Amino acid sequence: MSGRSRAEVFAEHRELLFAVAYRMLGTAVDAEDAVQDAWLRWDAADRSDVDDPKGYLVRIVTNVSLDRLRSAQARRETYVGPWLPEPVLTSPDVAEDAELAESVSMAMLVVLETLSPLERAVFVLREVFGYPYAEIARALDRSETSVRQLGTRARKHVQARRPRFPADREVRRRAVERFLEATLGGDVNALMETLAPDVTVWSDGGGKVRAARRVIVGADRVSRWLGGVTRIMTPAGVTVSELEIERADINGTPGLVFRHGAELVSAVTVDVDEQGRVSAIHLVGNPDKLHALTEGVRLSY
Repeated sequence: MSGRSRAEVFAEHRELLFAVAYRMLGTAVDAEDAVQDAWLRWDAADRSDVDDPKGYLVRIVTNVSLDRLRSAQARRETYVGPWLPEPVLTSPDVAEDAELAESVSMAMLVVLETLSPLERAVFVLREVFGYPYAEIARALDRSETSVRQLGTRARKHVQARRPRFPADREVRRRAVERFLEATLGGDVNALMETLAPDVTVWSDGGGKVRAARRVIVGADRVSRWLGGVTRIMTPAGVTVSELEIERADINGTPGLVFRHGAELVSAVTVDVDEQGRVSAIHLVGNPDKLHALTEGVRLSY
């Protein structure tokens, strides 16, 4: 390790470890806990024969995340309403890289929720971070043959469900602005023009704030549900006109953050189809899932 301290080596790879754990777990708080567990194991391990600290640390955080994911899946089965990932800010490097942006998008993380924990681990390490199957097999203590099978199943599953993700960031930014203008203006016809016919709304209130309990499908139903944004999970007694709206890069795409005074009350991201129409809207208002945005946690991988 070239004479560097264990803390220095860990700090060098910390952002990568968080990026792996976040894609594995879908929440920043669980990812941070996984990284902390990885540090404790790294600090306590005999590293005299570790010639690849980066690979060793990725192996640790992957297995820690697997353990956490297995226990989290049971909790998510009883979650109130649609479950969405915890939104995080993303760096310009992520937002400008179409493949990285897609890998951390709300829609992709929702698809990853449908994989088994092992399939998810293989997909994240192979398809997102480009690790060889042999190295993934060592990390998961599985045969390379079984890991390849897991990877094939996961890739086919994701490809069948992954959303189309235009590479043109400016197209996405303009779509967000048109959507916001039409929604805030309360013009249903203008709003309908921004929406794809099969647009969906996923609203995650976790049973703690007002939100739809099911995914809403179709431009007509979506536009009526939004109702001039009166349903975008505002606190009780607070009108939309009292909210401050900020633009931010959230999960690799231009997004919106709604605040009431110092309180962050919801975050919105949208997916855009090839015609520049909004194809999916993800709204997160569960206060338990807004800590990363409040604290400025930023994903850089």
